[in-house]
Amino acid sequence: MPAEGMTELDREKLSQLIEAHADRPGALLPILQAVQAGFGHVADTFVPVIAERLNLSRAEVHGVLTFYHDFRRQPAGRRVLKLCRAEACQAMGAVDLLAQAEHRLATAMPGTRADGAVTLEPVYCLGLCSVAPAAMLDGRLVGRLDAGRLDALIDEVLA
Repeated sequence: MPAEGMTELDREKLSQLIEAHADRPGALLPILQAVQAGFGHVADTFVPVIAERLNLSRAEVHGVLTFYHDFRRQPAGRRVLKLCRAEACQAMGAVDLLAQAEHRLATAMPGTRADGAVTLEPVYCLGLCSVAPAAMLDGRLVGRLDAGRLDALIDEVLA
């Protein structure tokens, strides 16, 4: 198993996560989900290891990894703020809120502040269309988001 740049503990943990799902039909997605749950992200160095075990090309694994928005290739910040980018939220002002968040957090979406305080991510529907625009902070849903409520969320993550 090629695993350049990984510690022996990381190699062992990755191997266990892969083996827990490797013999299932359609194992790639469950493996990627398990790896992200275990490490907080799916590092590029993990891709060849997963590909080799599943007898897939690196390109196939990379394609799935980059297709789904919920997979992270870098560790997230201490807090995660997701802003809804779906049509209902866009129609209710989410574009301006995104610009406000990027400015206040000094990072573009998707991205993590240089100090690691917060990761700003898109999400493509939180199911809160009737109270759009919406956001999610560390798994907590926030509807009826406006400039003031967004500032309060940002103040919370930067405190």
